[in-house]
Amino acid sequence: MPVPRPVRERCREFLGLDADIRYLFPAMSAGGGAHFFFVVTEDQVAVLSTGPLRRTEPKSVWGTYPRGTRIGPVETGAGAAFEFAGSRFEVDEEYVPVINAADAEVFDRDSLPRDPLPDL
Repeated sequence: MPVPRPVRERCREFLGLDADIRYLFPAMSAGGGAHFFFVVTEDQVAVLSTGPLRRTEPKSVWGTYPRGTRIGPVETGAGAAFEFAGSRFEVDEEYVPVINAADAEVFDRDSLPRDPLPDL
């Protein structure tokens, strides 16, 4: 399920981004304690933490990383989880393709589908 537009706009405003958000997905710390949004732009991967009661509102920047930072791989089976910046995060399985696409865009461009209408 895509992240709703109001949440995308809150993340954009919070980060002061003029750049396009290429990928955005929610995650939580392993065990479900804290909630985050991973915001991927052309230049960076920003991880925003949210408040415990308002999971759709970014409260602080947990970290920013160069776009060349790999997010996955995502382990699946008993839920979907990945390690990033020394911490373990869990995501709903529906966001696994988003993480894989974000990584493929940088690390394996040949695996991405070709643009069906390149002249538009």
